Amino acid sequence: MKRRIDSGFVSVYLLFAFCSCSAFYLPGLAPVSFCKEGEGVEDCQTSIQLFVNRLDSVESVLPYEYDVFDFCKDAKEKRPSENLGQVLFGERIETSPYKFNFNTPVTCKAVCTKSYKKDNQEDAGKLDFLKRGMQLNYQHHWIIDNMPVTWCYEVEDSQKYCNPGFPIGCLVTPDGRAKDACVINSEFNKKNTFYVFNHVDIKITFHSGASEGWTGARLVTATLEPKSIKHADEKNPVCDGGSPMEIPGEFDSDVAITYTYSVTFEENNSIKWASRWDYILVSMPHTNIQWFSIMNSLVIVLFLSGMVAMIMLRTLHKDIARYNQVDQEDLIKLPPTPGKTSLLYEDAQEESGWKQVHGDVFRPPRKGMLLSVFLGQGTQIFIMTFITLFLACLGFLSPANRGALMTCAVVLWVLLGTPAGYVSARLYKTFGGEKWKTNVLLTALLCPGIVFADFFLMNLILWVEGSSAAIPFGTLVAILALWFGISVPLTFIGAYFGFKKPAIEQPVRTNQIPRQIPEQSFFTKPIPGIVMGGILPFGCIFIQLFFILNSIWSHQMYYMFGFLFLVFIILLITCSEATILLCYFHLCAEDYHWWWRSFLTSGFTAVYLFIYAVHYFFSKLQIIGAASTILYFGYTMIMVLIFFLFTGTIGFFACFWFVNKIYSVVKVD
Repeated sequence: MKRRIDSGFVSVYLLFAFCSCSAFYLPGLAPVSFCKEGEGVEDCQTSIQLFVNRLDSVESVLPYEYDVFDFCKDAKEKRPSENLGQVLFGERIETSPYKFNFNTPVTCKAVCTKSYKKDNQEDAGKLDFLKRGMQLNYQHHWIIDNMPVTWCYEVEDSQKYCNPGFPIGCLVTPDGRAKDACVINSEFNKKNTFYVFNHVDIKITFHSGASEGWTGARLVTATLEPKSIKHADEKNPVCDGGSPMEIPGEFDSDVAITYTYSVTFEENNSIKWASRWDYILVSMPHTNIQWFSIMNSLVIVLFLSGMVAMIMLRTLHKDIARYNQVDQEDLIKLPPTPGKTSLLYEDAQEESGWKQVHGDVFRPPRKGMLLSVFLGQGTQIFIMTFITLFLACLGFLSPANRGALMTCAVVLWVLLGTPAGYVSARLYKTFGGEKWKTNVLLTALLCPGIVFADFFLMNLILWVEGSSAAIPFGTLVAILALWFGISVPLTFIGAYFGFKKPAIEQPVRTNQIPRQIPEQSFFTKPIPGIVMGGILPFGCIFIQLFFILNSIWSHQMYYMFGFLFLVFIILLITCSEATILLCYFHLCAEDYHWWWRSFLTSGFTAVYLFIYAVHYFFSKLQIIGAASTILYFGYTMIMVLIFFLFTGTIGFFACFWFVNKIYSVVKVD
């Protein structure tokens, strides 16, 4: 059924056309032409190879390779080359025995038969693992011509949803409750029984080039319908009708599963090759609601940001004008005579506010070493994120280019060691630090070391569980080589230039004796201000955060990079303005300890991110098992740390610019 797309969705789509789905196919993903065998067309493929990827589940964080479930194997199994991003994401693509010729229909062709003897312990283990996969709703992920083979079905409101995966089977529980995919067929009704989908009807749609002047055809859609069919004769299978393929809950008899498939072809010249992913992306559930929710959130955040900016500019203008007017009048006023004090002199003496702490506002912070290291790493993460999202917005890192997003991020992080070392060294020198060797070593090793240690522990769990997401030893060595062979030397180079530069010159001198900070109200104390500071930035990202978590843990495709880039820019604005606003309030209360507070105010957004991730785990996911739970929170902690460094750095530099600006324009005696 064709899905209706309202005018609002279309207008938003056109508004961000510069980074829309159509831009996904700009990078060198060249189309492949197919033709029927015997036509003799050059540069045209006649056979179609179906690739299989790792299987995953929304109820488990542990993906597994295709072969682990004892499905039919390719006699000449060959793995295509995978990039770093695919390996890190746990993709394990390999060839399959499902091979057929273009535009040549196939009817009920047997692939293989898997037999399980009840007295064989090895067979019992294989069958138990297969049943466990059906119980946890593990999904196949097949690929034809670099395009996912989708399972399309109707959901609520008669809308069509195309899932880039399909289940290996389903379960009817001992109490007679049909679980997951078993609800699609009324014949799946036997208690304590597993139904394996051993047959697929594949339908391939192609766009013919005859009408446009080029030879051959290009594949534009690949869909399938999984079925459970018990074949009486494995050599001559019949795929029409028949009873479903049942696997009893108790393994008390021999089981034989024959896997079959049928293929049909259909010409459809209305679908262009460049837009062949659109039917998958547009059919994501509640897409319209998601897009309008994002727009509403952006409008609210922009409105609040404008209000904050207007208040700050007007208040600051009055402050600076008042301070400078008092100074000018003091210059032309005669000194007070003994025993007499002018009213203006008393007013100047009683003047309070951010000007009064000018002699302490640039006093170096405590633990300046750690702060400078955090800021160096945060700068590295910020530049990496900006470039990655910009390239993704242009379409170079789309879902069609598998693993490109993660590969780009890792490579950029490795190459951006120089700005990290430079920023850390320059700020550390400004803080008056002299242990430059410790500074550069911590910048190069502290935060990446924490992330790698967490990642390595998670990888050990994956390895113990036999998951395909476990990173091979060679890849770990390659990551360490990139870190120590490229990133660390670049960090040293950046630190060398940072320490050669003079310390950042401050607009006012620092007094030798620290000024006493007056008693603070509840709202100007550090902790309440820090807690409040992360609310507004989190408010502009939580909707996008939901989509991102869905793409990671619920295996949904994320493609709205245009909106993500826009939210990224607004996050920068809100982090900056929220930090500046709170910094101004604290300075007006004559609390000059702003260095760490500015970092932690916007960095506290990461705490809200962690709280939301916990809420998402308990309310949206169906993950069970200790290993999956540990993996979820282990990877979440990596995300939280990276986000903490990123947002904290944005807030710090915004506040640093603000403080330098206001103290450079006000006249100080």
